[in-house]
Amino acid sequence: MTRLVFRAAASGALLSAALGASAQTPTDLQQAQERHERQLAVCNSGKLPTPEREACVRDAGIALDRARGGPPANVTTRTPDRRATVVAPEGAPVPGATDTVRSRRSTTVVPADPPSR
Repeated sequence: MTRLVFRAAASGALLSAALGASAQTPTDLQQAQERHERQLAVCNSGKLPTPEREACVRDAGIALDRARGGPPANVTTRTPDRRATVVAPEGAPVPGATDTVRSRRSTTVVPADPPSR
């Protein structure tokens, strides 16, 4: 019986700690953004070879996404001319129109103009 009570108390303590840790305040997010900017400054200082710099930038972005609660979800949208389906993170711009580029091996639909915001 005491084992069961101990397990329940330990589980409750762990659950409350996890819930408290997951609550993000604006200052926590601001601190995460500042850490991200400092890390990017280190990555782009010119001291790292290209592969390590790219990995450093990715890791900084992953850490910021984790602090924000995860990366934005992908959203599937159609271009205004209905010729292409675009899968991009939520909030990303959608190209206004598309052109078709044909080669011997494939047909590709590409943006005809810069994405509209």
